[in-house]
Amino acid sequence: MKYLEAAEFQKQMTEKTDAIEKILRDFLPKEDSFQKTIFQAMDYSLMAGGKRLRPMLMQEAYYLFGNGQEEVLRYFMAAIEMIHTYSLVHDDLPAMDNDDYRRGKKTTHKMFGEDMGILAGDALLNYAYETALKGALKATDKDAALKAVQILAEKAGIYGMVGGQVVDVEMTGKALNTEQIDFIYRLKTSALLEAALMAGAVLGGADEKEVACMEEIGRNVGMAFQIQDDILDITATTEELGKPAHSDEKNEKTTYVTIYGLDASVKAVEEYSDKALATLESMPKQNLYLNTLIQKLVHRKK
Repeated sequence: MKYLEAAEFQKQMTEKTDAIEKILRDFLPKEDSFQKTIFQAMDYSLMAGGKRLRPMLMQEAYYLFGNGQEEVLRYFMAAIEMIHTYSLVHDDLPAMDNDDYRRGKKTTHKMFGEDMGILAGDALLNYAYETALKGALKATDKDAALKAVQILAEKAGIYGMVGGQVVDVEMTGKALNTEQIDFIYRLKTSALLEAALMAGAVLGGADEKEVACMEEIGRNVGMAFQIQDDILDITATTEELGKPAHSDEKNEKTTYVTIYGLDASVKAVEEYSDKALATLESMPKQNLYLNTLIQKLVHRKK
C-alpha cells in the first residue's frame, strides 16, 4: 500500500480542508429576512470547524473513478456535511446527549436555545437535500446524480444513521450484546461514511461492483472510527477532544471498550482499518491521498 509522505499529506489536507470550507460557505443561505435567526444558527453549526471528513472522502472517491463533474460534486459535498452537522446538532440536545460543547465551542442549543437547536438541525437536513437536488439538476448524467441523492437519503435515514441512533437512544443505560453494538456502529457511524464514498464513486462513473467495494470500505472505516472514538473518550482530555471527555460514561452508554476492554478495542481498530485498506488496494486505480487519509483518520488522537 502506497502512502503520501507526512509533510505532503498535511499540506494537501490543509488545502483540501480550506477548499471545502469555501464550498460550505458558498452554499449557506445569505438572506437577511424575518427568519434570519435560523440562517445564523445554520451558519454557526456548519462553520464551527471539524475534520470535514465526509465531503473529503466523497471528493477523493470521485477522483478515484473520474472527473468532469466537479461543479455537481460541490453540491453533494456541501449536502453531506450539512447532513452530518444536523445529526451532531440534534445529538447534543438535552433530550439526547445533553452536551454543552462541540468542536471546542458551545453547542447550537446553548447558543440559540433548545427550540432553535431543533429547528437548526431540521433546516440543515432539509437544505442538504435541496442542495443535492440542485446539483443533480445540473448533472450531465442525471441517472448517476439521482442515484447519489438516493444513497444520501437511504444512508442518512431509518436504514442508516437515524436507525442506528434510535437503537443507541433506546439502549442507553442498558447492557448491549455484541450484535447490538455492531448494529448501532454500522448504522450510526459507518452509514454516512459509506454514503460519502459511494456517492462520490457514483458521480465519478463507478460501476455497481466498484460502488459496493466503496460501501465495504466505508463500513470498515466507520467501525474503526467509532471504536477509536470510544477509546479517545476514556484516554483523551476535553481540551484534546474539543468536546466533553468521558461523555459515554456520563450518558450510561455501553461502548466497544466497555464490552471488550481497551486492548481488544485497539486491536479491533487495526483489524477494521486493515480490511478497509486491503479493499482500497484492490481497486484498479489508486489515490494516494485517500489511502493516507483512511490510514491516519482511524488512528487519530482527537
